Amino acid sequence: MATQIEKHRTTIPDHVPSDRVRDIDIYALDGLEEGFHEAWKRVQTADNPSLVWTPLTGGHWVATRGTVIDEVYRHPEHFSSRVIWVPREAGEAYEMVPTKMDPPEHTPYRKAIDRGLNPAQIRRIESDVRSVAIELIEGFADKGGCDFARDFAGIFPVKVFLALADLPFDDVPMLNQLAKEMTRPSGSTPEEQGRALEAANKGFFDYLAPIVEQRRGGTGTDLITMMVNTEINGAPMPPDKLLGLVSLLLLAGLDTVVNLLSFMMIYLARHPETVEEMRSDPKKLLRGVEELFRRFAVVSDARYVVQDMEFHGVQLKAGDLILLPTALHGLDDSQHEDPMKVDLSRPNVAAHSTFAQGPHRCAGLHLARMEVLVTLQEWLARIPTFALAEGAAPIYHSGIVAAVENVPLVWKV
Repeated sequence: MATQIEKHRTTIPDHVPSDRVRDIDIYALDGLEEGFHEAWKRVQTADNPSLVWTPLTGGHWVATRGTVIDEVYRHPEHFSSRVIWVPREAGEAYEMVPTKMDPPEHTPYRKAIDRGLNPAQIRRIESDVRSVAIELIEGFADKGGCDFARDFAGIFPVKVFLALADLPFDDVPMLNQLAKEMTRPSGSTPEEQGRALEAANKGFFDYLAPIVEQRRGGTGTDLITMMVNTEINGAPMPPDKLLGLVSLLLLAGLDTVVNLLSFMMIYLARHPETVEEMRSDPKKLLRGVEELFRRFAVVSDARYVVQDMEFHGVQLKAGDLILLPTALHGLDDSQHEDPMKVDLSRPNVAAHSTFAQGPHRCAGLHLARMEVLVTLQEWLARIPTFALAEGAAPIYHSGIVAAVENVPLVWKV
């Protein structure tokens, strides 16, 4: 692996100080076999500045501290969303909206999404969401074990979202493969990764085009019908933007909460005292949801520097990319004491960027919170104590969205 990475190093630009250079590959983090968050935490050392530059994955800056991640997210006038994936070739191939838009163009599209995913809409589906969780958990509760990533996390949030969008569950294997190529594109060079992402993006568009056309003018209450028939600035949404918006919603429903749930359960399986604390106090369980989001952020996207500027002690050039590993905001020990620990009484639990910040703050956060809360409530009601199977070795993947496979849990029946 080291030889392969060495082959694809980018020349260090003249404006990058040599003492800011670090070898960081978002798709192959050092120490990843020990855990995704553990691998990113290794980057956040006392001798690493808050902004470093890597010659890998096409060459880009990496924000290592929560204050910098937060600041970049909140200032789209300086840090644009026109390229939000690394390597640059993948970011330029990415066509989903409104994540690649800046205000004011971004604003009406975001309002359209908020109409479908606002708290009132999410509350209306809570009983349906709970029913899905209960059915899945009761399907294996009396067996004494399951692969949580495969048997629950990979099904529950996907089923919930596909029901919202009125899409068939039979399409999930194909859609999951497209999602994987979007968030962890294959290839050993930036050019190969760009082509992989472009093909996956096209796959989403090709899948959704006939569905979008079929629901145009419809009166259904599903999420896609609502989006298809939403006007932007008094006119029908342009077809390419409509496909980009619906594709984004589908991608988010397939890959983010799915993986956060598995990271969460690995930790809880190793820390029965935290599980007992949640079980003993429903209020702590409620509060614990936000703490779990702080601890287990999975997204690492980027921003495009709009103009030459000085920023946190370095000179940035227009066109530079800054990677924002959201995990490093929640794990920043300058903001959180003992940040690797899940502390249900943490005082500043909301200090994280798991849902990003500013105008691009995640529109699906209300649904994500409900899915995590429902999972904990219904799981602990039926499987109050559990552990990782002896010899379990979860398989971690890093990328734009981190993933984990092989999460065997066991419990006494």
